Amino acid sequence: MTATRSSLPPNTDAADGPARKRGRLGQQEDEVFERIQQAILDHRLPPGTKLKEVPLAETFGVTRGLLRKVLTRLAHARLVDQRPNRGAKVASPSISESRDLFAARRAIEGAIVDIACRRIGARQIRTLRKMIEREQQAYRKDEVRAGLKLSIDFHRVLAEMAGNTVLAGFLDELLTRTPLVILAYKDTRATATGCDCEDHGAIADALEAGDADAAVQIMQKHLEELEGQLNLREEDSTTDLSAIFSR
Repeated sequence: MTATRSSLPPNTDAADGPARKRGRLGQQEDEVFERIQQAILDHRLPPGTKLKEVPLAETFGVTRGLLRKVLTRLAHARLVDQRPNRGAKVASPSISESRDLFAARRAIEGAIVDIACRRIGARQIRTLRKMIEREQQAYRKDEVRAGLKLSIDFHRVLAEMAGNTVLAGFLDELLTRTPLVILAYKDTRATATGCDCEDHGAIADALEAGDADAAVQIMQKHLEELEGQLNLREEDSTTDLSAIFSR
């Protein structure tokens, strides 16, 4: 009589291997994406910086294939420019694009504070005020990088509080690209570059009072002043030949 071969339990490790591998690689990809993204937002990687695959892959201890996926994601977020046979580099927004960005922010954030006036509660106002306090402390300590991050977070959190996910999604993309514009076109004649904490406080005051008109007006003025800190003037590159040869 032939002995019946007992069935072995399924190899759980083998079955889970591909999924586990995908999970680990996905985690690595997210981590590298976040580190490069943060370096761009923190102004440690200025516009135009070449992102060479080999040294970056070696730095992060990942394959070039995984790094390419990260760079593609950053390109979709419009933080990186990718061109065939020319590699990737940190995006350099044009003057026209930068102006459009602020015009879009004024339209979207005006709508956001208008909606927020009807939806925001006392607990959310307290959260905003605590954020403003941390932001002020960072600037007082001359921790500019931390202050800029907190400034951006104020706008992002306010959009989330308004509860319109479509507007919040649009704004999130614009906020992600704003530091690139600031770094590319910072006007050396400006005394400061960044959000005005007092404006943030005034916006919170208007929201608490339920004054939508005031909140929209303050937000619009706030963003106009932020844009005004940048040198977004089109320079005339035409060479004046008569002036050159009349000397």
